[in-house]
Amino acid sequence: MNVSHELKMEPKTNFVQEAKSLVKFNIREYGMYIALFVIMLIFSILTDGLFMSSRNISNLLDATGYIAVLAVGMTLVIVIRHIDLSVGFAAGFMGAIAAILLTQAGVPIWLIIPIVLVLGIAAGMINGFLVASLGIPSFVASLAGMLIFRGALLRVTEKTGTIIIKDEDFNAIGNGYIPAISTVGGLSLLSLILGVVAIVLYILSEVSNRRNKLKYGFEVVSGGIFAVKLVFVSAIIAYITWIIAGYNGFSWTVVIMVFVVLVYHFLSTKTVLGRHIYAVGSNPEAAHLSGINVKKITYIVFGSMGLLSALSGILFTSRLQSATTTAGTLFELDAIAAAYVGGVSAAGGVGKVTGSIIGAIVMASLTSGMNLLGVGISYQYMIRGAVLAAAVIFDVITRRKRG
Repeated sequence: MNVSHELKMEPKTNFVQEAKSLVKFNIREYGMYIALFVIMLIFSILTDGLFMSSRNISNLLDATGYIAVLAVGMTLVIVIRHIDLSVGFAAGFMGAIAAILLTQAGVPIWLIIPIVLVLGIAAGMINGFLVASLGIPSFVASLAGMLIFRGALLRVTEKTGTIIIKDEDFNAIGNGYIPAISTVGGLSLLSLILGVVAIVLYILSEVSNRRNKLKYGFEVVSGGIFAVKLVFVSAIIAYITWIIAGYNGFSWTVVIMVFVVLVYHFLSTKTVLGRHIYAVGSNPEAAHLSGINVKKITYIVFGSMGLLSALSGILFTSRLQSATTTAGTLFELDAIAAAYVGGVSAAGGVGKVTGSIIGAIVMASLTSGMNLLGVGISYQYMIRGAVLAAAVIFDVITRRKRG
């Protein structure tokens, strides 16, 4: 199970020693944040600050949205030692269904979204049935699903090729921004308020967790380290909020992405279901013997993956303002890459949904930075592949050291 090594800290060490020990024992978790910081710093220097401009960061996060949503679901799939290759074209197909219902059937948007999400869950449950009940390897089952959804997407778009969507409300999901209410020094007031709320909720959550650990006799990091952590993370949230507020504020895509992360973070870390998912990933046989319904967990995780595929399809289709025959191409590989870069283990049982978002932002930052520098697409693919390989190698090495 994914248990933090914070509890192994010695209570009587000085600040520097404790900080070094904390980073050493949690290198898998902190490594991706360090990597993201280094990447952003390098690109900021090479582009004379253009990379960290409000417009670029806002566009980067919007472009990350639909992959980040997939990466959250993919993380849990990999945690239980499976894979889902069908999510890319499943997203493309679900987005096309939404476009058809909107433009040809005249279904209102408030009804389209739940319909498409339910279809996504059904598609995911079919994968779950093939894997959990029939015992088909998830690679093969999802590969079959990938081909089926690819064909289905071509089928529903073959007459027009591209289905143009002119509904402003639907397109606002992928291109719109939350109302500014007012501006303060050229910054969106509502976005600034949301940033402050996020900081307050983060601090309250961390303080509550620390109190609970102390209440039940668990060791925690020292007050100094804890304070530094609160200040550092709060400063990052404040800085990102300030940057985004300078360019139209938070987009609906970012709001949806953050909402998904919060919900899945809560489910995976604070509920019995979450503990069962990680138990199944750590050792399916032991989980079964302890009374956990492994089949049920598999169904839930694949159903969840289908739900997020449908949501990703809606985000992508609304961002493009159209459904195309190529929608969803390579989405599954981007989601898998984001999950691995974000710290999920190929051996299963380890990985956080918050890490998958960081992984998605890392990969998107690489693409955005290289585009600004004019790096050729061929080199971009090679560099992204090297980053993915480095993430997996890092996972293998850290597991060997702990083993």
